[in-house]
Amino acid sequence: MSGVSELRTQRLLLRQWREDDLEPFAHLNADPEVVRYLPASLTRGESLAMLRRLRESLHNAGYGLWALETRHNGDFIGFTGVQDVPFEAHFTPAMEVGWRLARHAWGHGYATEAARAAVRHAFVTVGVGEIVAFTTEANTRSRAVMRRLGMRHDPVDDFDHPRLPAGHELSRHVLYRLDRGVVPASAGMGY
Repeated sequence: MSGVSELRTQRLLLRQWREDDLEPFAHLNADPEVVRYLPASLTRGESLAMLRRLRESLHNAGYGLWALETRHNGDFIGFTGVQDVPFEAHFTPAMEVGWRLARHAWGHGYATEAARAAVRHAFVTVGVGEIVAFTTEANTRSRAVMRRLGMRHDPVDDFDHPRLPAGHELSRHVLYRLDRGVVPASAGMGY
C-alpha cells in the first residue's frame, strides 16, 4: 500500500518526514520535559534513525507517524499518527494513536486536532475497527487528549509495559480505546 503523503486540518499539516526535520526532531527528543514519561531521551543519531524509520513506514504502509507542522507558518512542532503496537500484550494486535509535541506547542489543542485526523484516516482509509492509546498513569496531559478524542478507559485493561523492567517507575500503563463507530469529527480535514 502506498502511503498517503499528508493530512490537513484547519491549523495543521501532517506530512511526510524531510531531512531538514532532523534538528527540531532531535531537539524534541532530547527535551527532558517532552520525554518525561518515556524511558529515555534520544541522541541525535537515534533521532535520525527514528526519522528514517518513520518516513519508510509512512511510505510503505499508508499510515504511520507523520511530521506535524502549523499551516500558518510551517513550523515543525512534533509528530502525530497511528501505528501498529510493536509488542505483545492482552490487547494486541492493535493500532495505536500517538503524538509528541514540542513544549512551545502545548496547550493549543494541536495534539487533539492532529490525532483526530490520524484516527479518522485509520478508520476511514485504512479500515481498522478500533484504535488504542496508552501512557503511564501519571501522564495527565496525554490522558486528557485521549478523553477529548472520545476514547474510553477501563482500569481492567491497564497493564505493565512489556518493554520496561518490572518495577520500573514508568512500567504501569493505562489503556484507552476508541471504536470505529465513533469516528472523530473532521475539524476541516482534507486529504
